[in-house]
Amino acid sequence: MFGMKSRRLAIATFAVLVAAVFFIVWQFSEWRLEHSQDTHIIGAARRYGIDPALVKAVVWRESHFHPKARGKAGEVGLMQLTDAAAQEWAETAGVYPISEMHLLDPATNTLAGTWYLGKLIRRYQRADDPLPYALADYNAGRANVLKWADGEALTNSAAFINRITFPGTRAYVLAVLEKQKHYRREFAPVAQRSAAATK
Repeated sequence: MFGMKSRRLAIATFAVLVAAVFFIVWQFSEWRLEHSQDTHIIGAARRYGIDPALVKAVVWRESHFHPKARGKAGEVGLMQLTDAAAQEWAETAGVYPISEMHLLDPATNTLAGTWYLGKLIRRYQRADDPLPYALADYNAGRANVLKWADGEALTNSAAFINRITFPGTRAYVLAVLEKQKHYRREFAPVAQRSAAATK
C-alpha cells in the first residue's frame, strides 16, 4: 500500500517536472521569437523617426515576428505589407520595383512598413493623437478612416476610436497602442544608451 502511494507520488512529481521543463522551453522560444527582429525594428525606426515600440507593436500584431507570414489579401512579411504600399516605399527609396522575395526579407519589410506607418501618422497631424487614425488606416484603409473621422472624431482620437464600426479594427488599434506601452519599457535602456552616445 505504502509502495503504491510512493510510486504515484513519484509519477506525479515527474509529470510536474516534465511539464515545468516544457513550459520553460516554450517561454524561452517565445522570448527569442519576440526579440528576433529587434535589430531591424530599431534600425528602421531610427531611419524614419518613428517610435521603435510602435513599430514592434505593429510587427507583433501583424505577423507575431514571423518574417515569412502571408495575409489573406496578399500582404507579406513582418509588417504584412500590401504590394501598393511596398511599391510606394520602393519608389521613394530608389529601388522600384521591388519583388515579393525582397519584401520577405525582414530588414527590407521593416524599412518599408515603418516608412509607410510614418506616412500615415503624418497624414493625421491635425488630431490630438494621430496614432489611432494611422493604425486604423494601416488596418482598414483610408476610406474607412474618413468615414469614421467625422465631427468631433475628426480631431479627437478618443471619439474617433468610439466611431470605428469594425470591431476587428477597433481591437487592432487598442491592442497595438497597449503593446506599444509594454515595448516602450523594453526599449527605454536602448534609448538611454543612444542618448548617452550622442552627448
